[in-house]
Amino acid sequence: MTKLETLPQHFLDNVKKFGSDRVAMRQKEFGIWREYTWQESYEQVRDFALGLIALGLKRGEHIASVGDNDRQYVWAYLAMLSVGGVQVGMFTDTNPKEMNYLINHSDAKFVLAKDQEQCDKVLEIKDDLPNVRRVIYWEDRGLWSYDDPWLISFEEVQDLGRELLAKEPERFEQEAMIGSAEDLAVLCYTSGTTGLPKGVMLNHEGIVFSSVAFDQIDRRYPSDNHVSILPMGWIGEHILGVAPHAVMGIIMNFPEEPETVRNDIREIAPEGILYNSRLWDSQVSLVQVKMKEASFMNRKLYDLFLPIGYRFADKRMRNEAIGPGLALMNWLGDQLLFGPLRDNLGLSNIRAAYTAGSALSPDAMRFFHALGINLKQIYGSTEVTGGATGHYDNDIKFASVGKPAPGVRVMISPEGEILIASPAVFIGYYKNEEATAKSVYVDEEGTRWFRTGDAGYIDDDGHIIYLDRVKDMITLASGEKFSPQFIEGRLKFSPYVQDVMVVGGGRAFVTALVTIAFENVGNWAESKRIGYTTFTDLSQKDQVYALIREAVEEVNESLPPNGRIVRFVLMHKEFDADESEVTRSRKLRRGFLADRYDDLIEGMYSGADSVTVNTPVVYQDGSEGFLETTVKLMTVEKDIMEAVS
Repeated sequence: MTKLETLPQHFLDNVKKFGSDRVAMRQKEFGIWREYTWQESYEQVRDFALGLIALGLKRGEHIASVGDNDRQYVWAYLAMLSVGGVQVGMFTDTNPKEMNYLINHSDAKFVLAKDQEQCDKVLEIKDDLPNVRRVIYWEDRGLWSYDDPWLISFEEVQDLGRELLAKEPERFEQEAMIGSAEDLAVLCYTSGTTGLPKGVMLNHEGIVFSSVAFDQIDRRYPSDNHVSILPMGWIGEHILGVAPHAVMGIIMNFPEEPETVRNDIREIAPEGILYNSRLWDSQVSLVQVKMKEASFMNRKLYDLFLPIGYRFADKRMRNEAIGPGLALMNWLGDQLLFGPLRDNLGLSNIRAAYTAGSALSPDAMRFFHALGINLKQIYGSTEVTGGATGHYDNDIKFASVGKPAPGVRVMISPEGEILIASPAVFIGYYKNEEATAKSVYVDEEGTRWFRTGDAGYIDDDGHIIYLDRVKDMITLASGEKFSPQFIEGRLKFSPYVQDVMVVGGGRAFVTALVTIAFENVGNWAESKRIGYTTFTDLSQKDQVYALIREAVEEVNESLPPNGRIVRFVLMHKEFDADESEVTRSRKLRRGFLADRYDDLIEGMYSGADSVTVNTPVVYQDGSEGFLETTVKLMTVEKDIMEAVS
């Protein structure tokens, strides 16, 4: 039997197994789930792949893709890999300037742009893309009047493919079988928290390895449903979506619209799902807010059974015996409360749920386990092809990111940095040997270790405890190092807090920039009959400051005195990716934020009661200007502030 080394080779193997007997994909359109068998998917992939060859695609050339996740996106993904192409994913909210950099830096020869919105961005920078041969779109709504020969539809490419198929009926399978494990498959650009994004080169071996490693932690079956919602510009969807589809044969499901995702997930009820920590935090907020607005009886059920769920989950996590009384009460709570809540969240069939990206607070992890949701932390990065560590069933520590996945090695450097080695460690950064050399350490045995840049340690049970980015650790006045992400994660457990950036390195005490969760705080304000007009107006209300102060004080109770938030400010605006304040995956650009809001930070350390800031605005006619706003600063720990002043 021929060894299967690439994603397309695994895909073809599943086509042979399942043919027209099993569903490979579903996509919701006009409220109806349309199903596609493995044979139908095969034909779509084959025709598009041959069409790319007809357009002149050569093995090793790159194709940049942008669009919402849907069947055509994945068919094109598998097609380009089948004939030796390399996928370069871009986020849907990438602006033309960012597109220009990504397309040119990646040396993309073709661009896949879903619709008119994405095509317009590419057309805007056409003169700057001399190496792009064609732009391929797959949703023609709004493009009927476009006559630029640079544009070509998905169906037209497939027509070219069918012409080539008639001449060379074996060409597709021959091309797919040429591929090897070492071939470059994906060029995945990092978030770029500092400087320009770097192109991480990932081969087929690493992608298949990472997917199989996590299959050994949580088995996936051909009957399992995966809802494809994570952006293809992020490694998570590659490893938990496309790769398991091609390798294990799981069913991919594509929501109708971004606005219908929550309802579509509920209809599919997947067996596994991955949200980043921000999405899980929003789920916590959703449950908490809904329970506050629920009927008297439902609120009483929540107040009665949630503590029981916590006790049950805590005992399971500690492998302690669960008495029949607690087991019975938890079962009753599952029937009356937890089960309906899981169904409402679309998690009624869930076997394993995952969180990745920035750390999710232990409080949030514990909350979901109390609801009967088997939530696990995955830790890794694009450079190690997704996850490198994760929680195993019955061995979950809320404060850890789990143990190394099968075949993965983790060690801690003398400086406290987490190092990772496995077959999934990236090839290197595209066209950046200097950055590659800084990020990869080769030991005496020739093992390549990725320097994560993360601080952490391994506990006595072999669990990896992630603290923070090494460069972001705060040195307190006592000389003790502390993690701002730990504080931020705890504070974001409040349903009224959207984002937090903790400041304190080299300072006398800890402060925080806080953005409110506008919708939740707005609902709260309306219930209290507090009038407001804009985000800025609401954020500066005395009552809102008091509301957030309660959350800050609750977090401070769990922190050492020198590590507590002494002062905070409620930001007059949300942190915005378009303004480079956060990345497209919502990671804080700490250095940029510290520079932009230096006046607010200095005001907190000088003891000022308020600071006047100029807020940039863009008017309907496209002109730009500034609005002057006075932002309040609040002191929480007055004694600490006075002691260090």
